[in-house]
Amino acid sequence: MEIDFAQLTAYQRYKLMASLIVPRPIALVTTLGANGVANAAPFSMFNMLGEDPPIVMLSINRLKDGRLKDTAANILASGEFVVHISDEAIAAKMHACGESLPPEVSELERFGLHALPSQTVKPPRIAEAPVAFECVLHEKLETESRYVFIGRVLWLHARDGLVDTETWRVRLQDYHPVGRFGASFYITTRDRFAIDGQDRESRASTPIDEI
Repeated sequence: MEIDFAQLTAYQRYKLMASLIVPRPIALVTTLGANGVANAAPFSMFNMLGEDPPIVMLSINRLKDGRLKDTAANILASGEFVVHISDEAIAAKMHACGESLPPEVSELERFGLHALPSQTVKPPRIAEAPVAFECVLHEKLETESRYVFIGRVLWLHARDGLVDTETWRVRLQDYHPVGRFGASFYITTRDRFAIDGQDRESRASTPIDEI
């Protein structure tokens, strides 16, 4: 099958790309509105871009009438946001935060998540999340349908015991983020394996916590 993207609508391209470029990590992003209300929303068009400087990418689509989503409007206004990685324990609440609520209603309060003060930015972080990256806007790209925000990470919060600060290794056996799959499907990250270039066949099926 050969598909010419120039012959497809934007929605058709989205459906194909979003279902084929998987799994994708999910950023549960908190921002602060001008009214002081904390907003939280999930985005799967998200990833790490580099470590020097430490930057992440977040892509947010415009609404059908051209208006900006609260997250995008808040980032443009303040230049600050916090990216959380969602794990199995908060997956349902992360998904619920994708509902469209008025700007004066906080998703954190509506869906039972708890805010904690951040260290370097005004938007709060989510107490239940295993990981939170405090970010400031480093750069942005605007297209007809989206804003792409490049965030510079200033501070990391991690659940107690998740990071060994002597070796700077994450205890992956205790880390269970979820990913976005095609359509409305999510996946867990429990089925893990390591591949060693010197002995691929014997180690490909070895659980990652045993490596």
